[in-house]
Amino acid sequence: MKIPVSQPFLDEEETKYVLSALGDGAISGLYGQYIDKFEEDFSHYSGCAYGIATNSGTSALHLALASLGIGHADEILVSSFTNMATFFAVLYQGAKPIPIDIEPDTWNINPALIEEKINEKTKAILAVHIYGHPVDMDPILKIAKKYGLYVVEDCAEAHGALYKGIKVGSLGDVGCFSFYANKIITTGEGGMVTTNNAEIADKVRSLKSLAFGTNNKFMHTDIGFGYRMANIQAAIGCAQLKKIDEIIDKKRKIAHYYDENLRDISGLRLPVEKNYAKNVYWMYNIVLQEGFNFPREFVMKKLTRDGIETREAFIPYNMQEIFIQKGWVREDECPVANYVAKNGFYIPSSPLLGKNELDYIISKIKDIRKGDGINGF
Repeated sequence: MKIPVSQPFLDEEETKYVLSALGDGAISGLYGQYIDKFEEDFSHYSGCAYGIATNSGTSALHLALASLGIGHADEILVSSFTNMATFFAVLYQGAKPIPIDIEPDTWNINPALIEEKINEKTKAILAVHIYGHPVDMDPILKIAKKYGLYVVEDCAEAHGALYKGIKVGSLGDVGCFSFYANKIITTGEGGMVTTNNAEIADKVRSLKSLAFGTNNKFMHTDIGFGYRMANIQAAIGCAQLKKIDEIIDKKRKIAHYYDENLRDISGLRLPVEKNYAKNVYWMYNIVLQEGFNFPREFVMKKLTRDGIETREAFIPYNMQEIFIQKGWVREDECPVANYVAKNGFYIPSSPLLGKNELDYIISKIKDIRKGDGINGF
């Protein structure tokens, strides 16, 4: 038995849409019906007036920051515990990312630690809805209003997640999504910027497509980027969006099944769902604590031998050697993020998983905790 950490949820619907795009001969990011349709449908789904499709979640973040005028000497407050694409986007603009430690239960940015990091150089808070659980946005928005800061939401892992009944990506000034192959819905590669601000939307739309001029296309209005999503990718996105609620429902049921069967095992910290949140459980991350008796590397190796793929938790910004060596950050700045990074790992949570596979995974974790099958391993 081989059980992958994640698999895309694809069927004949994607094939139908792709063949339609191919039949039209419109496969680039400049022409074809599906770019506009995907942007309109996804922005509507996310509760936003505007959606701008991009070629990745990273480029969506970059465009969001660029559209806000973020640049050299600016500081952006970012959850330390995230995919490094979040930090790279800040660095692309020449700005300085300031890592903020995380909450020990949600693994999201800790709002209580933000104000002490704000100074005259601070321009924005970049809130990452990690693993599909929404950030506690009310205190973030309150702080942003108090200091005149932008709020950018990194929703790469949180399509459809709700904060107090409101879709993520519509709460701040700009939302950024990823449609990489392992995301809630996928276009293979791709991203989306969402906003309710027409000026920001126009700026993002221009920048993503080389900032072509309006009167003379080749008289450019800014330093633009080649960040367009292809029409054929958008076609896949349109098909995926039709089943997003089904995918989220399956992901949530899988997470709840894990919760029911793993919560009594000593030494495991499982994902949470706060009363203000609807968690879409992009990944089911487990953090080993005192009492489990075996280190993460051993557990992952044993599960791999049993045919169960696992993946380490993200390594935070303050633990990345490249940034430590440059003197930009100290490793000990974010102790909670460090602990999760060193002790966390994902187990499979694809919507394609059935009860037999889930029971097998659960049984193997329980066996490790009991020490069964450990001798000679």
